[in-house]
This record gives sequence, C-alpha cells and structure tokens, in this order.
Amino acid sequence: MAQENPYPYEPEFSLSKVIGNRINDLKYVFSFKKLLAAAIITGALLGALSAWVWTPSYTARLTFVIDDAKSSGAGGLAALAGQFGFSMDGIGGGSGVLAGDNVQELVKSQKLIKATLLSSYDTTQTRSLADRYAEVNKLNKKWLKYSKDGKIITFPVNGKQYTRIQDSLLHVMTEQILGGEFGIAKTDKKLGFFEVNTTMKDERLAQLFCTRIIKQATDFYIRTKTSRLRSNVNRLQHRADSIGLILNRKTYAASSASQALLDLNPAYASANATAEVKERDKIVLSTIFTETVKNLEVSKTMLAQETPTVQIVDEPELPLKKNRLKYSMGILTGMLIGGIACGFYILLFRSDKKHPVPHES
Repeated sequence: MAQENPYPYEPEFSLSKVIGNRINDLKYVFSFKKLLAAAIITGALLGALSAWVWTPSYTARLTFVIDDAKSSGAGGLAALAGQFGFSMDGIGGGSGVLAGDNVQELVKSQKLIKATLLSSYDTTQTRSLADRYAEVNKLNKKWLKYSKDGKIITFPVNGKQYTRIQDSLLHVMTEQILGGEFGIAKTDKKLGFFEVNTTMKDERLAQLFCTRIIKQATDFYIRTKTSRLRSNVNRLQHRADSIGLILNRKTYAASSASQALLDLNPAYASANATAEVKERDKIVLSTIFTETVKNLEVSKTMLAQETPTVQIVDEPELPLKKNRLKYSMGILTGMLIGGIACGFYILLFRSDKKHPVPHES
C-alpha cells in the first residue's frame, strides 16, 4: 500500500498562467456587451449629473518674502551650503522660534486662523468671516440644534468673550480649514519666498482670508521679534521725556535765581549759594538728559535693524481661479467607474455557483 504524502500538493507559480487567467476574465466580461454598455452609459449620466450639481470653489494665491537683516550675514554661506543639499536655517543670527521654516507653522497656527475668522467680512462691520464661512459650508444650520435660544450662532466682529458653543464651532471651522482649504509652502528651499493658497466656496471669502491671515501673521511676527527692543525704546523714551520736563523747570529756576542776583544786597551771601546749587542741578540734569537721548537713539537704530520686513509680492486679485468639475472629466470618470464596477459584478457572480450569471445570446 502506497504511503500517503503528509504535505498538500502546491502547484508551481506560473506568470503566464496568471496572465492567461486575467485575459480569460476580460473575455468573459466583454461577452456581456449589453450589460457592460448599460453600466457605462449609466456611469456617464451620473458623471454629467455630478458635474452639473458640483459646487465650484475658488483659490486665492499670495506670495510673500521675509527680509530679516539679522540673518542676512549668513546668507552667502547658507546659499553655498544649499547647493550641496544642506540647510543652515538654524545657524547664525537667524536661529530662533520665528526663523526659517518655522514661519510656515506660525501662519498655520489656530490662534491666527481664529483671529482672521473673527475679522469683518464687509464694510458694515456687522458680519465676520466666520459668519460667512459657516453660512457657505452650511455649518450654521447643522449647529442650530446646539443653540439654546434656537437662533443661528453668530460671531460679532468686536466681541470680547465668546460662549462655549461659539468656541466649539470656531474650532470645527479651524480644523476644516487646516484639513485642505489652506496651505503654505516654500517655492524654493534656497529662497525666502513663501506661497499661501486658500481654497473656499466663496470668492470674496477666499480672498479676504488669504490676505488677512498674512496681516495677522506679519503683525505677530514683527511684534514678537522686536518686543524686547521695543520695550527698551519705550522705557528710554519715557525716561527722556521725564528728565526733559524736570530740566526745563530747573532751567527756569536757575534763570530766575541769576536774575535775582542783579538786585541783591551783597551782604546776603546765601543767595549766591542758592543760584550755584540750581545751576549745578541744571548741569547734572543736562548731562543725564544727553546720555539718555543718546541711548534712546542707539536703541531706535537697533530696533530698526532688528525689525524684519515682510513684503507681499503677489496678492490675490478678483476674479480668482475657479475650480469646478468639468463635464468631460465627470463623464469619463463615470464611464470608467461604471465599467469597472460592472466587470467586478460579473466576475463576482461567475464565481458564485449558486447564482451564476447567464451568458448573453
């Protein structure tokens, strides 16, 4: 009696056999010409319908460049290193939280996006960008069920404190914007140009959001970069103004004391001492005032050198780029999806022995 093989038999893999099986599958699918044609025509009609009901969107594009005088010293070395594939954004004076590619993360921060959404949409200052965004994306109706008074949730332009529901809706809008409606990227790693793209369903909304968020980011960027020096300038300015006011008083007092000496009896020597003390105080204050003004001017010069310049190169202008599904693309996509779906359907039921698909005559 022959001994049974304990291992199951596995046929060898053959690429030609696999290709032959797929060719047979295609021949079998194309044998159902009427069913396949009906599926393709149905897909084409659905694709045309999708193109007709498709809501168009608009893309606003803005390009800006940052000129930071502090980081320009290492510019030649960074350019040379960039030719060999190395990045030196964190080397030299330009290193820091707001240097190099960190600007991209700053522009995409939720704080700046929310501040932009809460700016005015029109000149009447009655509607904000958040109100228009919620209206365009139907979020105001979806969130109507969460409103306690049954009214649509709005965002006043000059509002100082918002409710929990308003903050939650703002968070949803921010996440949706960051999910694909807003983006920033460097056009070239060797250059300092940044490109901002905003795609929304309202043309004016896309334009305003694109320009306003760069304004918010620019103000925050410059304010943060120069906060220490600006505080020092303000402190020296306040000190110079105070010393100047006191010096004026001492000057008038010294002048009055000198005038009184002309008609004074020589027997009174204390008057001469009073005039000399006042003159001495005036000289001391004048020296302090001179040094304070000198330090103030030096601080102003340093502040001007440290202040980066954000220059807008290209601004979004109306009309914006309109994005919509073309009829030709919708029809071709529908035909392709319909044909593929029909082919899988035919092959699926061919392998089902209980419910085989009958061959067309």
